[in-house]
Amino acid sequence: MNYCLYCGEKISKTISWGTLFVLEADKYSCEKCVQAFQEIKGEYCRRCYKRCEQECCDDCYKWKVIYDGNDPLHKNISIYHYNDKMKDVISKWKYRGDYALGDIFKQKFQTVFQENFSQINKNTLIVPIPLSEKRLHERNFNQAAQLASFLTTNISPILERTHTEKQSKKSRKERLMSKNPFLLREKVQSDVILIDDIYTTGQTVRHAASLLKQNGCTNIYAFTLVRG
Repeated sequence: MNYCLYCGEKISKTISWGTLFVLEADKYSCEKCVQAFQEIKGEYCRRCYKRCEQECCDDCYKWKVIYDGNDPLHKNISIYHYNDKMKDVISKWKYRGDYALGDIFKQKFQTVFQENFSQINKNTLIVPIPLSEKRLHERNFNQAAQLASFLTTNISPILERTHTEKQSKKSRKERLMSKNPFLLREKVQSDVILIDDIYTTGQTVRHAASLLKQNGCTNIYAFTLVRG
């Protein structure tokens, strides 16, 4: 019997004709918690997954203007809305060092990735957004690297990050005006999928995408767990 990594409730498994002859994947969260994680469905921006009625939201139009029509980020795909339940889970996982809690998202992260990126070039690199050495020391792990590990064992740590104030401490305006904190360890000329936990303003992934674009990458995507 498994137990939910978040609330500790027992996880019951149901046997059906669809699972009778198939080894059921390990589950890490109970149905109650799964229901509380609000998946992005219905009307949302097709470029960044922000909830809106248009195919392209105001934020993405602004990025298009800022980059003079050449947004370095081709597209972001997110899975969940940043509701109260998700905030609490991420706080315990990310800021209180509960590494195992990240496994709650493993199966869904893999499934959505396959649904959206199954046709990508086999040479496409999976690149987690890095933490600075100081931040990594504080947290003991990088949540973006953990998410990336759900997808492949061949992660490409080609980015480094200089230490700056926590993004969560900055206002929206401060995030948008922040300097690029990333350095490139090596030049690459393949497509890249950036992995991170939360897409809020989109500035972080665009800093990384801009640097990659300047150094020969063709298409840069972002695959993030949550759309803030």
